[in-house]
Order: sequence, then C-alpha cells, then structure tokens
Amino acid sequence: MTILRSAMAALSTSIIATGIGCLVSLPARSQAGSAQSQLVDAAGNMHIPDNYRTNYEYLGSWSVAGDERGAKEMHTVYASPGAAEAYRATGKFPDGSVLVKEVQSTATAVMTTGTVSHVDHLKGWFMMVKDSKNSHPDNKLWGNGWGWSWFDADNKVKTTSKDFRSDCLGCHIPAKATDWIYVSGYPGLKK
Repeated sequence: MTILRSAMAALSTSIIATGIGCLVSLPARSQAGSAQSQLVDAAGNMHIPDNYRTNYEYLGSWSVAGDERGAKEMHTVYASPGAAEAYRATGKFPDGSVLVKEVQSTATAVMTTGTVSHVDHLKGWFMMVKDSKNSHPDNKLWGNGWGWSWFDADNKVKTTSKDFRSDCLGCHIPAKATDWIYVSGYPGLKK
C-alpha cells in the first residue's frame, strides 16, 4: 500500500507538472520552459509571476545612488527555478529563464549605524525572459535573445514598454558581453 501511495504521489506530481507547469521537480530546462509558458501568451505579452519572492531564487540587489544623502532606489532581482543552476553549469541562461527585478524607491534617515537608506515603496518591475529562438518576431518587446518589459506597480499584467530597443536596451548596453545581464552583481551565479 505504501509503494502504491508513493507511486500515485509521483504520478500526481508528474501530472501537475505537465498540466499546469509546476516548477518544483522538473529539470532546469523544463523548469525554464514551464516558467515562460505560464507568463507569456502566444503573442509574446508577458506578466509578472505571482509569488516570485517565494518561488524564485534571489539573485542579488543593487543600490542606485542618489545624492549625498543616500540611495534613490533599490533593485532586487529574482530568477525562475533552475535558471541560476543552469547558468552556473553552462555560463548561460537557458531559454525560458525568467528574471524579475523589483524596483523600489527608498527613504533615507539617520540611524544609530549612520545614514541608512531602506526600501520605501514599490515603483514597478522589470522582467526579462530568455529566448534565443526569436519566438515572437512580430512583438517589439522581444529581441537580442530576450523578452523585455517594464510594469508599473499598480498593474503587473500590463506592460508600459512599447519597444525594447528604445525602452530597455539602453540600460543594458554595458552588459552586452554577458548576454545583456549584469551578472557581476549576482553572487548566486558564481560557481
């Protein structure tokens, strides 16, 4: 009976994984593809994943300098399950990998440790989906091996980006040699 229950549980997990894109027990390539299929429609329109803070892997944070009083923004980046593991193994993100960057404004105050900046409120998200196959050639948010989109904090299902070349690429030009991603800021990508 115990063997039958274990087999049924494994089969159930497999059915869930293929039926609704469960990302827990699939190999890295399948996880990345599943992540993309849940977040990108047939036309290439993306939306921010639910529960990415708990279901995705934390990659790192960036402080965007403000004036002499502290930081003006904090950027916190998460990767879909399996994406960082695949990157560590191959030095590349596999197709379907999803990166989500939270962009938060900061507040700065004097504390016992000195002048400190901390997150204040969410401004929005920037999301990228790895796509070396050019799966959405008619969508202006896809190109250079990625899907690119900005989402304002009040709407995580509708991007305000119109064209990745004018809205997104400019910030990523210094990271062109590392597939448009600033990998140096992500300790979890190091072997």
